[in-house]
Amino acid sequence: MIKKFNGTGDFFVRTYYVYLIIAPIEISAQYGSMMFITDREESKMRLEDKLAAYLEYCEYRKELDGKTLKAYRIDLRQYFEYICVAEPDKEKIEEYVTHLHKSYKQKTVKRKIASIKAFYNYLEETEVIAENPFQKIKVKFKETVTLPRIIPREEIEKLLNHMYQCLNESDKVSRKYMLRDVAVIEVFFATGARVYEISNIRDDSINLNTGLIRLMGKGGKERYVQISNTSILEVLKKYYDENEQAIKKSGYFFVNNRESRYTEQSIRLMLKKYTKQAGIERNITPHMFRHSFATYLIEEGVDVSCVQQILGHSSIKTTQIYIHIAAKKQAEILKELHPRNNMKIAGAA
Repeated sequence: MIKKFNGTGDFFVRTYYVYLIIAPIEISAQYGSMMFITDREESKMRLEDKLAAYLEYCEYRKELDGKTLKAYRIDLRQYFEYICVAEPDKEKIEEYVTHLHKSYKQKTVKRKIASIKAFYNYLEETEVIAENPFQKIKVKFKETVTLPRIIPREEIEKLLNHMYQCLNESDKVSRKYMLRDVAVIEVFFATGARVYEISNIRDDSINLNTGLIRLMGKGGKERYVQISNTSILEVLKKYYDENEQAIKKSGYFFVNNRESRYTEQSIRLMLKKYTKQAGIERNITPHMFRHSFATYLIEEGVDVSCVQQILGHSSIKTTQIYIHIAAKKQAEILKELHPRNNMKIAGAA
């Protein structure tokens, strides 16, 4: 608004309206944000494409099982979500490793880092990247050795006695399921197999005459385990005779009441039920039979490399943990029963 003198002593007022075109700063800011999100998403998409190719390679070339592939997928997607760039620098990777140590136990951190290293090794081998960025990252672990939990011999005996009693008292309808449950527990302790290995035994994987069982372990690795105990073979034969039709229909050796595969979860619940019925307070899991199997064999003097082969361990270091348990038991025996304990030596403390 401007005031002017008109020469007569009066003022007149002339108003000028000025229109300014103001650039929408907020919209620009929004576009900037959108560009950032787009870059982030683009990087993730590129990484997801590489992940899909890698998992396909793992499945068909390395023949890894579904469980391992699922773990790889989870670990790598978590990593992609954190770093948000296709080619992270050393500082960003170090930051992620620190984040893992703050959030997880050592064993989990070790597995997740191994998943990422394997992924980058693949990218380097296929010449997608020139150099594995994890080669420059030094990761050290101080893991406390946790000895596997085993089931005392007397508790295994107590559990089996209870289950055989239930079998002998069962009626015609429940007998075939009792035979199955007894057979599963016997096979656990006879072979040291993992619960998913037991659950996935095929109908043609057991030779009931020779007692030879074919198991599919981690990574689809095949191994054979021999059952020589005649009582166990007799139970397996009786179970098969009672359930032959359902076994042939499902294609699996151990079947449920719907004539389908006896799942890992169903086996765990079954074991929990009979353990409670037998009056055993210890929380016994299927994997504890595997630990007990290995430990008791080593206590009896079986060579560790032989135990390794039976268990299907790719590294003997994994099997050697059972030597520590056997050594601990040996120390207890020597402490209590060594003849020197009862000797009276003059002048000795």
